[in-house]
Amino acid sequence: MTAAALVAQTPPPQTPPATAGQGQPAPTSPATQSQPPVTFKVEINYVEIDAIVTDAQGNFVRDLKKEDFQVTEDGKAQSVAIFSMVDIPVERAVAPLYTSTPIEPDVQTNEREFAGRVYMILLDDLHTAGLRSQLVRRAAKQFIERFLGANDMAAVVHTSGRADASQDFTSNKRLLMAAVDKFMGKKLRSATLEKQAEYNNRRGTPMESDPLKDPADFERGYQARAMLSTLKNAAEFLSGIRGRRKALLFLSEGIDYDIYDVFGTSSATQILDETRDAIGTATRANVAIYSIDPRGLTTMGDEVMELTAPPQDPSLRLNAQGLQDELRLSQDSLRVFSEETGGFASVNSNDFAKAFDRVVRDNSSYYVLGYYSTNERRDGRFRKVSVRLNRPGLEVRARKGYVAPRGRANTPPPPKEGSAALREAINSPIPIAGLTLRTFAAPFKGVPPKASVLIAVEIDGADLKFVEKGGVFQNQLEVTALAYDEKGKLADSKPMTLKLDLRPQTRDAVEKNGFRLTTRLQLAPGRYQLRIGGREANGGLVGSVLNDLEVPDYWKVPFAMSGLALTSASAARTPTAAPDPELKDLLPGPPIAVREFPTGDRLVLYTEVYDGEAAKPHGVDITTTLTADEGRVLFTTSEERKSTELEGPRGGYGYRAEVPLANVAPGLYVLQVEARSRLGPVAARQVLLKVR
Repeated sequence: MTAAALVAQTPPPQTPPATAGQGQPAPTSPATQSQPPVTFKVEINYVEIDAIVTDAQGNFVRDLKKEDFQVTEDGKAQSVAIFSMVDIPVERAVAPLYTSTPIEPDVQTNEREFAGRVYMILLDDLHTAGLRSQLVRRAAKQFIERFLGANDMAAVVHTSGRADASQDFTSNKRLLMAAVDKFMGKKLRSATLEKQAEYNNRRGTPMESDPLKDPADFERGYQARAMLSTLKNAAEFLSGIRGRRKALLFLSEGIDYDIYDVFGTSSATQILDETRDAIGTATRANVAIYSIDPRGLTTMGDEVMELTAPPQDPSLRLNAQGLQDELRLSQDSLRVFSEETGGFASVNSNDFAKAFDRVVRDNSSYYVLGYYSTNERRDGRFRKVSVRLNRPGLEVRARKGYVAPRGRANTPPPPKEGSAALREAINSPIPIAGLTLRTFAAPFKGVPPKASVLIAVEIDGADLKFVEKGGVFQNQLEVTALAYDEKGKLADSKPMTLKLDLRPQTRDAVEKNGFRLTTRLQLAPGRYQLRIGGREANGGLVGSVLNDLEVPDYWKVPFAMSGLALTSASAARTPTAAPDPELKDLLPGPPIAVREFPTGDRLVLYTEVYDGEAAKPHGVDITTTLTADEGRVLFTTSEERKSTELEGPRGGYGYRAEVPLANVAPGLYVLQVEARSRLGPVAARQVLLKVR
């Protein structure tokens, strides 16, 4: 299950939201400075607190130790069991010097443990006026473009539960902004304006016998509870990530429901209870909510313009004051979400950049304090937490407490050996380091209407622990590839179990060069998140990677190119299980997930160009270039294909090219294949390479 799909599954507000925290991976440790790796014992009474410590000038203090902190819960001292300092730099994506746009990587790896920031961007379409949708899109895209580091991950979710408009966790800014572009507010008309319209329709009717009510009360309450359900689901999903701060960026105009009018409204009590429940879930999950009011500095001018002459009775508040009361209530709800969870609210301000900069700073440098509460009661009560310092002159900011869980704890069934660990890694919202993986995926035209997606998985041989029996070195590998569509549904999967019985020579080659396997998934056109995980039996190492994939509609697009499959002379030394049968006669070696090559190596690429204009005689020019970082073309080769060559159901040209790396100096390079039809259409693929 993916994050976007799980959070977007907003149930009817009358029913409890689906639990999002089940099946999460073993907690991972953040990037720490001068600290050993952190491991966590998952228990129901484990509490994690983030503490931001600054000096008198507002600078983060980096030299504190566990002994410098005092943590109390409801006045009782707690023993800090887990301590680490997180100090995350803001990394920028690598782009060739000749272009300002980074080239999206076609290979994903967990070689480096994920050590960036985690953001859930929650766009509240249920409480944003349609005419102000652009304000939300502009603010969210500003955050993604300017403040999201290359080492960060973010997801985009809409409170209405629009799965088609969500984006799961990724570092790909283009995909995140595409999800933001789909945002459209659907906030109901102001309750004051609705009441005024009702008042005008009922002129002459005594109000005492039939008190004036909001005609949209039920729907307004439903939307408030739906939003709170999504907010709670988001916090529960993020609870599976431990050892790091988690930020929920909440772009919303706030709840537009009068929660204080318990007699004149139908849902005030329910909304209050569900607000407490959502905040309690966030505090237990250690999720900081940062509320951003996209209206900025506002006086509700748009709504004021709709007011007609107010009634004579001022107690009805069907006037500008009534609109101001609505504004105050909505902004207060944003402040409550943030203040109770350790974030902050940006309201009545047009300076979003300042707020976003503060969000990044909050989530870049902090201390993680984990303790096992001495109070194990599951009474659902708020527990006040205080974090103090033994060193004078410093300021510490941490959340004020958390709400204890209520009721009996859910006890998951005992995990089965092997597959449970792999399943937990694949279900993780972030990549899991351990068993080092490199993965590559390339779509090709398949059986209509689907594409055949080639997947190559490479495993670091140093991670494989072999046991010798009778001169044979043994281990077992589990590898699973899952593809989830944009609605969070599993579209295809390929579980593989490989028993490795290797002779000494092959074992030596695996340990030195790694191990590779290939497989195929059959996917319809659309957006997917590939979740690929592996587990080796002897050492128990587990790892996972996430791969964003877009599958074109090769059967309808008149001119398109498949993915780009690469192999090289040096990569051929890696032992490969189950070579891809469709490419074995088209490439001299197996398709690889390596993008770093030694000087003097030789690359061979294969791609297919699909041309739907066979009825019109024409030519297609296919060109391969290797371009240096500064824009200098080092290698180029071209060939012309004729439309008369188009035969068979694939309707395309198979194209192969060799790219020598002899005399190529170490550095970054861009490998590009471009197909240009003489009728006009163009298709291209780019791959970022490194030569060492």
